[in-house]
Amino acid sequence: MKKVIAVLFIIGAFACKDAKKETAEAETVTKEAKPEVKLYAFSGGTVNANKLELFSQDTTYTGQSKEFADAFYVIVHPKGTLMWDAGLPESLVGMDAPYTSPDGAFTVSRKDSVANQLASIGMKPEDIDFIGLSHTHFDHIGHANQLAGSTWLVQEKEYDFVTSEENQKNNPDIYNSIKDLNIIKKIANTDYDVFGDGTVVMKYMPGHTPGHQVLYVDLAEHGPMLLSGDMYHFYENREYRRVPIFNYDVAQTKASMAAFEEFAEANGAKVYLQHSKEDFEKLPKAPNYLK
Repeated sequence: MKKVIAVLFIIGAFACKDAKKETAEAETVTKEAKPEVKLYAFSGGTVNANKLELFSQDTTYTGQSKEFADAFYVIVHPKGTLMWDAGLPESLVGMDAPYTSPDGAFTVSRKDSVANQLASIGMKPEDIDFIGLSHTHFDHIGHANQLAGSTWLVQEKEYDFVTSEENQKNNPDIYNSIKDLNIIKKIANTDYDVFGDGTVVMKYMPGHTPGHQVLYVDLAEHGPMLLSGDMYHFYENREYRRVPIFNYDVAQTKASMAAFEEFAEANGAKVYLQHSKEDFEKLPKAPNYLK
């Protein structure tokens, strides 16, 4: 009897090892099967914030200024192509000098068009299947109308906000920058998995605007990353959770900041602040890409 038990124990041990081996092999296959996703980073211009005090609810930045990057991105997935954000207006391209807003708050410039930049990776605006905007402020929608043949993935609250009669009357330049986007998929104010496999996900994080969102991208080699939209504009605001005075809802912003940080930590995602010059310089520039 003891011999029989011993034999059964040995068989069981080998069976357990085989099961673990099969599980490990299955996990390896799963990892290897992750789709190849590429992320290209482009410059949508430069923003100089002449009145940095606009970026805090207190007087912390009074008298200071800061230069921001203004990036946009193309994410290439086996199931399609997404452009994330659209930089500054293309009317700035070719201007003799940077443009300063009438209130003196911002000085902006842009050197190149979306068509020229896409050509560097062998693409045209017509090749973009989807356009996702973190939100509809002037420095994120500049060349949006150039992608009229793409499907606009937009949160319902953001769409209602930017197309409202009030906004069309008070901010006609903003409305006119997106009015040609007629192929629309409205998202029900929630997260949206663009390609259905968890590699490219728009995360609904309102507050900066009613339908503000950030982008999660899980790259096979680089690993998970988060493109911040305007959750934070620069490092100090992320560290101290400071909220610009022009945000739509301060309480919502702070709740979204907490959710953003929790998600980043839980998923081991590296955060890239889209307006940070330092973070923009960390990314390879087209035609090079992250993968």
